[in-house]
Amino acid sequence: MAFKVRVPNIKSGPGKGRSWVSLLLRGFLISAAAVMLLILVVFGYFYYRYTGIVDERLKQPLFATTAKIYAAPREVRPGQKLTVSAIVNELRAAGYTADGATNLSPLGTYAATGQSVTVRPGPQSYHSQDGATIQFESGVVRALTDDRGQALASYELEPLLITGLSEDANRGKRRVVTYDEIPKNLVNAVVAIEDRRFFEHSGVDYWRMLGALRNDLMHKHNYMEGGSTLTMQASRGFFLTPEKTYKRKLIEIVITFQLEHRFTKQQIFQMYGNQINLGQQGSFAINGFGEAAQAYFGKDVKQLDLAQCAMLAGLIQSPSHLNPYRHPDRMLARRNLVLDSMVETGAITKDQAESAKAEGLHLSVQSVDASEAPYFVDLVRDQLNQKLGERDFNREGLHIYTSLDPDLQKAATAAVESTIHVVDEQVDRQYARHHKGEGGGPSTYPQVALVALNPHTGQVLAMVGGRSYGASQLNHAVARRPTGSIFKPFVYAAAFNTAVAGTNLPGHDELFSPITMLSDEQTTYEVGDKEYTPRNMHGYHEQVTARYALQFSLNNATIGLASLVGFDQVASLAREAGVKSARGTPSVAIGSYVSTPLDMAGAWTIFANGGLHLDPWMLASVRSPSGDVISDYAPTSKQILDPRVAYLTTDMLKNVINAGTGYEVRRRGFMAPAAGKTGTSHDVWFAGYTSNLLCIVWLGYDDYTNMGDIEGAHAAAPIWAEFMKKAVELPQYSDTHDFNMPEGVQMVAIDKATNLPVDSGCPESPSTSYSAAFLDGTVPQETCSHPSTDKRNFLQKIFGLGEKKP
Repeated sequence: MAFKVRVPNIKSGPGKGRSWVSLLLRGFLISAAAVMLLILVVFGYFYYRYTGIVDERLKQPLFATTAKIYAAPREVRPGQKLTVSAIVNELRAAGYTADGATNLSPLGTYAATGQSVTVRPGPQSYHSQDGATIQFESGVVRALTDDRGQALASYELEPLLITGLSEDANRGKRRVVTYDEIPKNLVNAVVAIEDRRFFEHSGVDYWRMLGALRNDLMHKHNYMEGGSTLTMQASRGFFLTPEKTYKRKLIEIVITFQLEHRFTKQQIFQMYGNQINLGQQGSFAINGFGEAAQAYFGKDVKQLDLAQCAMLAGLIQSPSHLNPYRHPDRMLARRNLVLDSMVETGAITKDQAESAKAEGLHLSVQSVDASEAPYFVDLVRDQLNQKLGERDFNREGLHIYTSLDPDLQKAATAAVESTIHVVDEQVDRQYARHHKGEGGGPSTYPQVALVALNPHTGQVLAMVGGRSYGASQLNHAVARRPTGSIFKPFVYAAAFNTAVAGTNLPGHDELFSPITMLSDEQTTYEVGDKEYTPRNMHGYHEQVTARYALQFSLNNATIGLASLVGFDQVASLAREAGVKSARGTPSVAIGSYVSTPLDMAGAWTIFANGGLHLDPWMLASVRSPSGDVISDYAPTSKQILDPRVAYLTTDMLKNVINAGTGYEVRRRGFMAPAAGKTGTSHDVWFAGYTSNLLCIVWLGYDDYTNMGDIEGAHAAAPIWAEFMKKAVELPQYSDTHDFNMPEGVQMVAIDKATNLPVDSGCPESPSTSYSAAFLDGTVPQETCSHPSTDKRNFLQKIFGLGEKKP
């Protein structure tokens, strides 16, 4: 079909005005056509150019697969205080589905009744596919049976996901979800507040864009919606930089059309919902609704209610400005605006909106340290690099199974956060004493570390590496610091070794025992060409029992004992236990050599575990996304002490807590059977253990400033006590009991006045005697009513001088 365009003749005369109008009209039409042609050419150029860029980008997954870090499996045992609902919730959180569900999980399924839960692991389970039935009665696990009906002593549930490895240098985290996993209320909330015509428009909402342009030109920024659609926001997030230019806007529109052409609306919303940034948690960026649901509410995204969906949708506008932890009033107002918008779009009723508005924000306690164990996870990443080499664990989507107990991690973080003020107050008082009249306060406070182990397996159950991961990512749990007096038990264990070997200490006629007398007078030692004169914190004594010397952490008595045993022997024992820097000098006895809190926790397993040393471990297994084992890791162990020596040392450490420098633990309400030791030198420590849990607490300054007159008993011990109180409330650590005494050891009642065994002449009573553990064959023949009259001093005994009376 041919078109004819009649162009008016331009003539002079009376119609001249109309001719100029026609000329202008023709010029306008030609210019408009030229502009349109130019726009089409430019648009076509960018469309063609960015088709290739988009194609290349879409060849790779939009989101890098995230390597997943899992906790240790929870062990269920008869007698634990647990309920059906608690087990079901944990199985759901682990990814199990109920029997009969439409889409059965490859991890496993479960069936629950009023008094039992049957667990059936699937092909991708961490465990073999052996199921179990857990039976309950009155809130307690009554019995466990396997698939064949045989009784089980315990059963491990599927490990829970702790977190994913951060994706990049920006420390972003996300939990990718599908459109079907996103609650309908969340979809409707986002559409209502961000892009009401999302499911109708073709990617660009021209009227909305013009409105946004008008507001920009008039400098009005209080409008409810911007000009970008969800598809445009997705285009910007995946393919473009955040700069704001007209060229970038044109490219954004080009890519928007391509996405709308290639994907369904549901797929585009899924992209958007996984890509959008929703704030910051500690030093990690929260990306996507899946990660945000966990970060803000501690929930899987599928479990969000209406009010929570509205909050996440409202947060999109400005995650920092609307941070619900810092600005709850702003967030509530924004959330309620979202609910009103959902009423306007017909997504919910006004009654539903009002009901949701009546709810608080119900945020989870924001502590990345508690929920995601970041110091622990960073250390796991380092160990992965050491064991598997530098590789992209995220791209491989590895499943990494660890030793962590999430409940105990929360208890550790809470104990530090709730008790660190005790330390800070002491620092403030110390500063005031040293800076009288100057005003102000200290510029910094000491850092903290806490490590908890299972002393019988070596698994690292909890780790706090500092006061706040968001403030500092330096992990103090692996920082090398002087160990102080928590090293002293190695001296006494080395002395007990001599007794087991049947060797008397120099100057002593009997084998070493808790009542061996030691000199606590200040002594000077020659170390090379220098002199070393240690001091006690609280005065000196002439003669004290070994038990008393450890009970009150007497430096000179302990160094004197180490000199009798041999400094090299003490250092050798410590090195075998993991204190690699120990050397045979006088100062080794009081912890002058360095070690990390993690290594000291491992070293102390020799006391808590019958003399068997276990290297602390965090990695259990690395597997592919389908569950295939890439590498399993077994803990290493070595018998270092005779079990009798371990128990004899433990019994003396029990006395430290019950009646010595560690009594602060009892004063603060932790009453379970326990053994422990304070540490005060340059830094402050507390190390201790029960029958099923070992914990080390350290405090010190990053710049190596001395802690001054602040003692482990008053700074580290309160944190330890608070943690252990929380721990024994958990089902898995509630069965704490006294330590098992091995054969070859006996408990003996000792008279306080004479430090000799009680006999009928001075009867045993709590006010006049105490109990102590002795190696068989080391109990003195003398008794409280028939003591020896040997009055010779230490030197006389060594050189055989003076008279020993019978």
